Amino acid sequence: MSFTTVNQLFPFRKLLNFLLGISVGVQLVIILYNHYSGYAIIEGATHFLIRLSFGSLLSLVGGFMLAYPNLFLIHFLNKKLSWHKKIFLRITVQFLFAFLLAVFISIFVTLISNAVSPFTNDDLNSILFYNALITVGVNILMMISLEAWLYFNESNRSKIKAENLERELSQIKFEVLKSQINPHFMFNSLNVLSGLIDKDVKKAQRFIDEFSMIYRYVLETIEKPVVSLNEELKFIRSYISLQQMRYDNSLYLDVDLPGEFLKTYLPPLSLQVTIENAIKHNIVNTSNPLKIELCVKDKWLVVRNNLQPKISSGGSTGLGQKNMIKRYAMISEQTPKFMVKTNFYEVELPLIKPEEI
Repeated sequence: MSFTTVNQLFPFRKLLNFLLGISVGVQLVIILYNHYSGYAIIEGATHFLIRLSFGSLLSLVGGFMLAYPNLFLIHFLNKKLSWHKKIFLRITVQFLFAFLLAVFISIFVTLISNAVSPFTNDDLNSILFYNALITVGVNILMMISLEAWLYFNESNRSKIKAENLERELSQIKFEVLKSQINPHFMFNSLNVLSGLIDKDVKKAQRFIDEFSMIYRYVLETIEKPVVSLNEELKFIRSYISLQQMRYDNSLYLDVDLPGEFLKTYLPPLSLQVTIENAIKHNIVNTSNPLKIELCVKDKWLVVRNNLQPKISSGGSTGLGQKNMIKRYAMISEQTPKFMVKTNFYEVELPLIKPEEI
């Protein structure tokens, strides 16, 4: 762990203000106690300010010498010995560390003070004892304060992160839903349906069934973080069937998936977005049929299509890819991969095991 990490946990300016307040407060208590007990009488305002300034400076140095090791320890224990797992062992470790560190630092600072303004031997022993006692108490309180501060900051960051994720998720849901109910898709589908009604009533009825199934699936799954690959496949077959009626069977889907992977999970409509992009950006006609393959490689779902880009097609905005990456980021550490190869385009989607959800 570096000082950069410590500064991220507790910025230097905040730590300085925190320690300065403690240092001045501790010195005020010590000076006033010594004065009223007759141990070290204050001889005037100037004498008081000199003692307060010198004592606070030494306390501030000692405070930094206590604070940084404390922060290092807290960060280390958060990884190795969290509060949720072994609370009593952690309290013991932190108490012993705070005690030993405080005794060492108090002796070090007291000896520096003695070098600047020597005490008698009897006074030095007494001062070493009382300073160690005070420093131990201060360091335990500091350890508690740092823990409380870091816990508050972490809770605040988690709350902000959760709010940001909720906003992103809402935006992603809106974009996905909007892509499913976009005017072009509706217009083209209705045109196909209009043509089928006059030519083939049975085919038109099948088209309506598939069309309604698509939108029912969208509305049912849009709120879900994940769906099974089996559910997504059933949906995608309806989607492809609808597209095949539009493109006069110039669109082919080849599925080669082992049964064991059908119970794995992925974000809803991931396959649809991937296949829709393939249809959108490639030529699809009798002379140039579009072939889409679904298979598994190294436990990842691979969606591959032959590459025959539309000349008039505008450049991709990448919005679909960005949304898919964000959706995966909410449920997995793995990220989808998008690759253009020699004769085909390939998308690799992580498959999530049931126990990972």
